[in-house]
Amino acid sequence: QVQLVESGGGVVQPGGSLKLSCTTSESILRFNVMGWYRQAPGKQRELVATITSAGNTNYVDGVKGRFTISRDNARNTADLQMNSLKTEDTAVYYCNAVYQGRFQRYTYWGQGTQVTVSS
Repeated sequence: QVQLVESGGGVVQPGGSLKLSCTTSESILRFNVMGWYRQAPGKQRELVATITSAGNTNYVDGVKGRFTISRDNARNTADLQMNSLKTEDTAVYYCNAVYQGRFQRYTYWGQGTQVTVSS
């Protein structure tokens, strides 16, 4: 069973930075897309950023220019560098991995890590 383990969450003041890491239990090369999602209290889970195995990235408009997603194939990690954090970035952040098999798409989730932006 594939496991995704997130780390790096915490409490930070507005304008601060945090780096989230997601470590996969299997080679990250297996996954076509790695992503970060977030869910704030009372809201639906939303996409934050994705990165393909080819290194192509995609960001939700609200984090463009502030967040950077990357993947390290040697360490089997997908990281999310978050700068200039705002209070509205407060949420539980989830790592996501997608493997597109020949006949079926497999999606995996981490357990989530809390990010709180507060003064």
